[in-house]
Amino acid sequence: QVQLVESGGGLVQAGGSLRLSCAASGRSFRGNAMGWFRQAPGAVRHFVAAINWSGDSTSYADSVKGRFTISRDNAKNTVYLQMNSLKPDDTAVYYCAAGKGRYESDSAEGYNFWGQGTQVAVSS
Repeated sequence: QVQLVESGGGLVQAGGSLRLSCAASGRSFRGNAMGWFRQAPGAVRHFVAAINWSGDSTSYADSVKGRFTISRDNAKNTVYLQMNSLKPDDTAVYYCAAGKGRYESDSAEGYNFWGQGTQVAVSS
């Protein structure tokens, strides 16, 4: 059974940092792009960041550029999202996703495995 399990969410003050992790099991995703999306209450799910299969190419939403960094460790079948300078607008459930192909996509249509999400709350 393929699973993506996110961890590392929590409550943090504005300006603080969190590091999210997404551990995959059931199969290797070393040949697939990986991505992070987020969904705030009452809103649709939005793209946050993605990384290609080898880890040498990344993409970010404009709202997080310069503050968030996506990375991966293929030996551990794990992808990370380092979030710095957090803002209240970053409050959302963050979802990890495994891509259908090798290269980044900013559309949910480009991903076919999803985690259950981890809550991030940023207080002002």
